[in-house]
Amino acid sequence: MSATQPWLAFLESNTTGTGREFCVMARARGLRPVLLTRDPDRYPYVAELGIDTVVLDTGDEAAVLDACSALADGTGPAGVASSSEYFVATAARVAARLGLPAADPDAVARCRAKDAQRALLAAAGVPVPPFVPVSSPQEAVHAAGTIGHPVVLKPVSGSGSAGVRLCRSRAETAEWARTLLQRTTDERGAPTPGRILVEKAVDGPEFSVETFDDTVVAVVAKHTGATPYFVETGHDVPAPVPSGDAAALGRTALRALAALGLGWGAAHTELRWSEAGPVVIEVNPRLAGGMIPVAVASATGTDLVDAVVARAAGQDPPSPGRGAGHAAVRFVMAAGEGLVVRVEGTAAASAAPGVVVAQATAAVGRQVRITHSFQDRLGCVVATGADTGEAGRRAESAARLIRFELVEPAVPAAPAGPEEGARGR
Repeated sequence: MSATQPWLAFLESNTTGTGREFCVMARARGLRPVLLTRDPDRYPYVAELGIDTVVLDTGDEAAVLDACSALADGTGPAGVASSSEYFVATAARVAARLGLPAADPDAVARCRAKDAQRALLAAAGVPVPPFVPVSSPQEAVHAAGTIGHPVVLKPVSGSGSAGVRLCRSRAETAEWARTLLQRTTDERGAPTPGRILVEKAVDGPEFSVETFDDTVVAVVAKHTGATPYFVETGHDVPAPVPSGDAAALGRTALRALAALGLGWGAAHTELRWSEAGPVVIEVNPRLAGGMIPVAVASATGTDLVDAVVARAAGQDPPSPGRGAGHAAVRFVMAAGEGLVVRVEGTAAASAAPGVVVAQATAAVGRQVRITHSFQDRLGCVVATGADTGEAGRRAESAARLIRFELVEPAVPAAPAGPEEGARGR
């Protein structure tokens, strides 16, 4: 890779899955990917691919701007982007400061604060659950009493279901609010706001709508684990729902983007289908995680990772290819805690019928702890099929082939709840 090629800076990243693919796609477009990170060891693909790395405090926006300015002095700048929920706003602001392609930084920042996002959506008439931001357990209990149990408590700036919990009583609400508000840093080590969100629990199946600019690319059905948590265990593309329902979900997502001033590049909008129709749970101003982009590309032929790289670098987007029509993602979930000492079955899973990707995301030496978040996923499979059912069965069958041997925890397990040092988003 020539040092004279235009650089594309990635401000942190997903540690697995699409994080690697962003760098691969950048190189395929003649760009020099440069990872800006606080801890290169978080990213196993960096050494494998020989990615240029700049180590700095990525929570310091001025330091990020200085680093990108220094890169620009050496070669022509192409863009600044991030696939991490926690850094999309900083990436947008730095890109805009350098005159590079970017979404509206203020809109992205507003969207990252879930309470501000909800207020804007509600003011625009976009259906959202009743909600109240609070800053103490007492306020949380009072809000839940006003809204009516069951309620969902969540951080106002989180990702990957970390800290999200269903509470059915005053006692559960007070206890979980206390747990969340005792946190001082998020999964990436940044300071957390001293408030959380209390919202009415919405019954009904969960979906996501994947968009690029003002176009709906796919409506995705979501599988989640047992309550009171909301850990994603799989996805189906496209969602197996009537065309009218899929259209309504897409329209609601686009209304939400318009209300938030978004609609530039990729967005991932999560919704539930209530008795009254679609309800927006949250809008994420970034590409979806959880291997959804791989499933979307497999099913529809639209490569959203490549599209995001192209948009960030000011290049033409890719033309859609030929998709298989249906794809599914299934995750290998941790059944217990311990130290990973053996991983088997990825080759067999990769060779199974219809499998596009099969990978273990927990390597030997990882300490597994049950956190009721995306960290509980140890591996994943993406498979295609003639219909959603076949794709799902193939992914599930292949996922069962990936096995992890754990020994007793080397360190005491932390209590269930938001964890420090989370990996993946």
